[in-house]
Amino acid sequence: MFLRELNKPPGSVKGVGEKTAADLVLSGISSVAALLTHYPRDWEDRSHAAPLKNWSRGPVCTTVKILAHDWFGFGKMRTLKIHVEDESARAVLVCFNRPFLGRVLEIGKSYRLWGKFYYKYGDIQSTSFEVEAETGAAAETGSTRFGGILPVYPLPAKLGRVPSRGQNLLRRLVRQALDQYSSLLDDEIPASVIKTGGFLHKAEAIRAIHFPSSRAELEHARQTLIFEELFYLEINVGRRAAERSRARQLQARSSAAAAHGASLSPLQSELLERLPFHLSPGQETAIAEINADMAFADEAPGNQADAGGGYSMARLLQGDVGSGKTLVAFLAALRAVDEGRGRAGQAAIMAPTELLARQHAENAARLLEPLGLRPAFLTGNLKARGRNRLLAALADGEVDIILGTHALFSKDVVYRNLRLVVVDEQHRFGVTQRQAILAKGETSLLKSGAPHLLMMSATPIPRTLALTVFGDLDVSVIPDMPPGRKPVKTHLAKESNAAKVYDFVRKELEAGRQAYFVYPLIGDDAGMEETRNTQANLKDAVSMAGELQRIFPQYPVALIHSRLDDEQKREAMESFRRGEIKILAATSVVEVGVDVPNASCMVVHHAERFGLSALHQLRGRVGRGGEKSYCFLIYSEEEPRQDGDDPAAARPALTDDGKQRLRVMLESNDGFVIAEEDLKLRGPGQIAGIEQSGYLRLGIADPVRDSGALLAARKEAFAMLERDPGLLFPENRVVAEVLERAPPFTETAM
Repeated sequence: MFLRELNKPPGSVKGVGEKTAADLVLSGISSVAALLTHYPRDWEDRSHAAPLKNWSRGPVCTTVKILAHDWFGFGKMRTLKIHVEDESARAVLVCFNRPFLGRVLEIGKSYRLWGKFYYKYGDIQSTSFEVEAETGAAAETGSTRFGGILPVYPLPAKLGRVPSRGQNLLRRLVRQALDQYSSLLDDEIPASVIKTGGFLHKAEAIRAIHFPSSRAELEHARQTLIFEELFYLEINVGRRAAERSRARQLQARSSAAAAHGASLSPLQSELLERLPFHLSPGQETAIAEINADMAFADEAPGNQADAGGGYSMARLLQGDVGSGKTLVAFLAALRAVDEGRGRAGQAAIMAPTELLARQHAENAARLLEPLGLRPAFLTGNLKARGRNRLLAALADGEVDIILGTHALFSKDVVYRNLRLVVVDEQHRFGVTQRQAILAKGETSLLKSGAPHLLMMSATPIPRTLALTVFGDLDVSVIPDMPPGRKPVKTHLAKESNAAKVYDFVRKELEAGRQAYFVYPLIGDDAGMEETRNTQANLKDAVSMAGELQRIFPQYPVALIHSRLDDEQKREAMESFRRGEIKILAATSVVEVGVDVPNASCMVVHHAERFGLSALHQLRGRVGRGGEKSYCFLIYSEEEPRQDGDDPAAARPALTDDGKQRLRVMLESNDGFVIAEEDLKLRGPGQIAGIEQSGYLRLGIADPVRDSGALLAARKEAFAMLERDPGLLFPENRVVAEVLERAPPFTETAM
């Protein structure tokens, strides 16, 4: 059987009691397969001795003698300290929440010790350690904790209360599960690929990834399982890409679609005639590609069955902050309304925040209502009476374009003829959310089938990730910016030089401009007590709004953050947009969807605490008018000290990653360059939205780190699909069976 078919409950593993089984299930480990694919996050090499004197070089693995027991603190805080020594040095074991070790570790006896040590208060100390009797049954039968390479697992909440116990429990359970079931496992990679790639068989790889006999065997197992995951990912991507390729071939043979594909629809032409500017070349290319896709589906419905079950556009529109993606989305929506297969079509434009959705709705009303269209705005905060009227109008086809948040795919929302779904800032939505709104087209009153999908991203998707996640989509890129847009000048400043930044901002305010000030925390209220205790001395938006009003007394200051209700946020943004408010103190809630052309300064405090994507988005909030604009990234020079720290010891706030992020922002305005660096620093999940709903259900592979394996797996998968599209030949039968019986990845509508 295949590994993912081992769906027996954890209780079927010998030695798992009812409580442990329940804890595993509550932690997401609901089957033997889930237990065996709960891969280690690291491995501890306990096969070689490492004496106490070498504590600074890495973990210690040695035999120690117990010298004395000691205690410090009072009451519930009373903590045991155990003094130990080996042949090289003495050390102290600090036993937080482990007073029982006073009974277990007897003075004068020797024990095996493994742990990570540090130097504090004049002693070599450890709070993270494991011990085991040197003599007795464990030594005679072979210890499971010493003498080899042991896995270190990510601990689920129910097992992580005492980490050492949780680790040892998982090690024991995984070892037992391997003994019971590994001999039943079939290979999931074709035999020919195993042979040519030099991979391990599945049973060997699973055993070695948990309990390798050597570092070389561990690496062999890792490469095998990484390739397997990426191979099936690319098989799925390749199958969908092949379906789209066949559809495009049909499109090329359809003279009617080809002739009409890139031409503008009547509503599109009318809107462009009304605009006081011309589209950029990138925008023109993008709308031509979108039109060609939509025209084929709408004008050649008879070919859809041949296109693999119905052809609808599925396109990713990439463009940097301010490149004009929203206007392209509006033009696509006009095409959907114009060509709803003989009836008025509908379009839905979904944004991740109410602030951004409201801005889209306002722009739609300004640009599209003069064309006779009927846009509407829907969020979860709409009152019942107004919501019911809006939903009735939507179902009757009286609404042409609906704009909103996730409320667009609520159960009670019914469309009459949904022809296009636009997902803005696509990485902020999970796959299931995108699927939910696409399903609204299938259930619309006219049964019009799957709508077109246009996903938009202002966070450009790097090539490696695009191959992995969006390899089955057509991609449009807007590489240029609208005419007259000037690049934003970026400056780095230490916190001690903030006054100079304020002086510069004051000059911009005197010239009639406006400014943003962004902070990592919301503010000093009861809900922030824990944050204050752990991140003291960090500036926050609430307190700094008052401070900014003191620094700039003649300029009105407003405050915006996620804890304000939507009406308060809307009023603050509207006042800022109208120029009534000159300074906006905010958190990163303003990183998406705020368009104020008169704002020329973006000041980000504690910039080292923001991700690259957030910093790039924040910088994109300025430079939207004709004037030169500036972004100041103010970073902390030292880390706020915590209780118990040496008062004389100042810790640097900038990690290596933080320095790299600021360096990238200083050196580049190119969103694609920034995206590549962000990918290296953060990994693929957060950037592409793939962590949210399992689009990439990868247990051990990382498409960025393992880019070589990704390309090799893609090459093998696509070659196999080309030789055998149905995967029915005997040599490929195992692939078809894996996809049919135990698909390792979530299939999506994309």
